[in-house]
Amino acid sequence: MGLPTDDAVVIQKGKKAGEPYVITVNCPDKTGLGCDICYTILDFGLYIIKGDVSTDGIWCYVILWVVPHASSPMVRWANLKERLLSVCPSCSVSFYLTQPSPPAASSPVYLLTFCSHDRRGLLHDVTQVLCELELTIQRVKVTTTPDGRVLDLFFITDNLELLHTKERQDETYKQLHAVLGQSFSCELQLAGSQFDNLQCVSSLSPSVAEELFRCELSDNEFRTQALSPDMMNLKRGSVTIDNSMSPAHTLLQIDCVDHKGFLYDIMRTLKDCNIQIAYGRFSAVNKGQRELDLFIGQKDGKKIVDPDKQDVLCSRLKAEMLHPLRVIITYRGPDTELLVANPVELSGKGRPRVFYDVTLAMKTLGICIFSAEIGRHCTSDLVWEVYRFLLDENCRFDMSCMVGRNQLVDKVRRTLMGW
Repeated sequence: MGLPTDDAVVIQKGKKAGEPYVITVNCPDKTGLGCDICYTILDFGLYIIKGDVSTDGIWCYVILWVVPHASSPMVRWANLKERLLSVCPSCSVSFYLTQPSPPAASSPVYLLTFCSHDRRGLLHDVTQVLCELELTIQRVKVTTTPDGRVLDLFFITDNLELLHTKERQDETYKQLHAVLGQSFSCELQLAGSQFDNLQCVSSLSPSVAEELFRCELSDNEFRTQALSPDMMNLKRGSVTIDNSMSPAHTLLQIDCVDHKGFLYDIMRTLKDCNIQIAYGRFSAVNKGQRELDLFIGQKDGKKIVDPDKQDVLCSRLKAEMLHPLRVIITYRGPDTELLVANPVELSGKGRPRVFYDVTLAMKTLGICIFSAEIGRHCTSDLVWEVYRFLLDENCRFDMSCMVGRNQLVDKVRRTLMGW
């Protein structure tokens, strides 16, 4: 099959400083394309202001207005275009003959071993370099030794598929040295069985798992964690389905508090439910609220008229609006542990930039991370990506009291949500 033509993706810079960039995608359609586009945009640290999407089931047209998020490093716009082109289906004739695309080869996983003297913000500084180089962190194992040194194992994949070349490896070493100086050592090699051994997160106790993966925010959680007004407003979000507005499609209307990755969360849920979008409009934020109107259908093109299917879809979407990311404080023995979790796409991809945002929040608060790990945890209906951080007990927050824990959880959650 052929590749998407270069003009399938067009990125236009705003005419004036501060104006949004306009991303236009014009290519053959596929179920989940909107999710893949939103994932890529979120991965580049961009925030979607508004957007429109339309399709006739064969060809689609997507236009999105985006701006770099305040916490994002430099955006490589040319690389963004290449990444967006890579998720577009082929424009060749065989596409229209519904011949299946060849399965995409999985990217090789590399192990970056990093050793250095510890300091506040070190983990985020390394993470930022990897993000700027478009190296995706798949797993991580961070350990602090008694003599104040850190040994970090980053299992990474290269979005540019060039990490096997000496030039790409030298660029990685050079960027790390430029940010961190010469007082560290690192080694890059293909990962082996060590990566397989880190696929599963360390065992979670039943009580911790229940709190972390709870479907709804309970009234007790509001009292004990003193959540911000933005989080409390999430409970007032609404999802409605209407079959009277179109003879061919079901109208899905969503209204909730705005957050970073909002459109990705909705698109991911629809993709995992095999829901196709015929037309959609993503309105600009209004008093902190987002409104999304989507005309949708089932995979067979029919409207969603079964009440049970409607309830299941609405419940899934409400859960995503209420709890797009989970953040709690718990204890592993005498140590304070921060847990962050997010659901994984059926395709196996986890939400981008979670590790980046959490380490940024820790750096901003001046908290050292004693150890960290990323793994997967399965519940009855979902696979979760779980981030575990053991925190240095000598930080300026008193983790033994509710106020200190609330401040930490709120800062991490607000960074993840872009508030």
